[in-house]
Amino acid sequence: MHTSALRGGVLAAWVNRLRSVFARGRASERAPYLRPYQTAGYQRRGGRGATALAGLGGTNVRSAPESALARVDLPLLLAITALLLLGTVMVYSASISLADSPRYSVGPNYFLLRHLASLALALIAAAVTFGLPIAWWQKLAPWAFVGALLLLVVVLVPGVGQGALGARRWISLKVLNLQPSELMKVACVLYAADFTVRKQDYMHSFRRGFAPMATVMAVIGCLLLLQPDLGAFGVIVAIGMGILFLGGVNARLFAGIVASLAASFALVIWLSPWRRERIFAYLDVWNPEYALGKGYQLTHSLIAFGRGEWFGVGLGGSVEKLHYLPEAHTDFVLAVIAEELGLVGVLVVVILFYALIKRAFEIGRQAVALERTFAGLVAQGIGVWLGVQSFINMGVAMGLLPTKGLTLPLLSYGGSALLSTLVALALLARVDYENRLLMRGGRA
Repeated sequence: MHTSALRGGVLAAWVNRLRSVFARGRASERAPYLRPYQTAGYQRRGGRGATALAGLGGTNVRSAPESALARVDLPLLLAITALLLLGTVMVYSASISLADSPRYSVGPNYFLLRHLASLALALIAAAVTFGLPIAWWQKLAPWAFVGALLLLVVVLVPGVGQGALGARRWISLKVLNLQPSELMKVACVLYAADFTVRKQDYMHSFRRGFAPMATVMAVIGCLLLLQPDLGAFGVIVAIGMGILFLGGVNARLFAGIVASLAASFALVIWLSPWRRERIFAYLDVWNPEYALGKGYQLTHSLIAFGRGEWFGVGLGGSVEKLHYLPEAHTDFVLAVIAEELGLVGVLVVVILFYALIKRAFEIGRQAVALERTFAGLVAQGIGVWLGVQSFINMGVAMGLLPTKGLTLPLLSYGGSALLSTLVALALLARVDYENRLLMRGGRA
């Protein structure tokens, strides 16, 4: 009896030792994402955050006085502020010449004042968004998606939806023209993250893991193509697919789906004569047949980039914005930046977007490491959204991609785009805030 008890005790000791080894292994995998929070200011003795850190390779330290800056993500805040300030200046610069355009017949400050009003409204919406816990947003995700879907239907109703340049994409609210496709981007981030969390056990199944999301995307695609707005549809598909991929969908299934989507987009483009013409113009933009037709915007955008050279012609000195480059204050604001601020200005924009997107993925990984999967997928989904949309806009302006009407987040003129982007960034900031709160021993 004594020998068997001794053997049992030795076996139990070895099992406990193995468990501690595996625990250290998991901690070493997750600790890099928590390292920014492993400081004395974030750990309180006996708090939940301190316990979590102790289990993840951290140590319990005496709490120290916490600065106000420790509660916010300074790099994220600086990147957003810099892009908003630069965007305000460049919207004013790119739109001031539109005062003498017969299409608008407005004052020189018209677009600046509307942009500032949209920015104020967007900041209020962002503040409200930041004030709600992520758990609330997870509960609201299906309702937000249904609401955005209904708006996509409403915009197609004659007499309700407002049209411009051959597209019907806006609902007039007098003080603001609401673009439902922009709100759908936020709703898609929330819905796709919630769907992935709920269907986590079926991510390897086509019927139960992917087919429902594919059906939802198909419905959104049909509504957006009726407007038409292929660019927004592409971004929304990228958001949904990106979150599914990050959520652990089967790799072979994902590759097959991507190939099918690429074929579908190619078919849509080929069946639309005017979209097909854009592709031909993109491939031979300096051909006289296209330079004054479908390739007109791209040729003048490239001229703006060429005139800017290294340091630009100076703020306000752009020639292309003087009615040569259409939509210079919206889709092609980067071309005006390139002409007035040169390659240096473009590189600053690229670096700011890189910092913003990189931080979004880092915040997402930190949330996942804290076992907050929904919050992590929301943060990374926002990173996918901003990365894809900014890449497409910059690629179009530089001639790397065919012309497509997508705004540059935070920089282009557009009230709905600014509203949806700042709401999404407020969600990102909320995820980071709750990460920090948990690591200080608080509750989200």
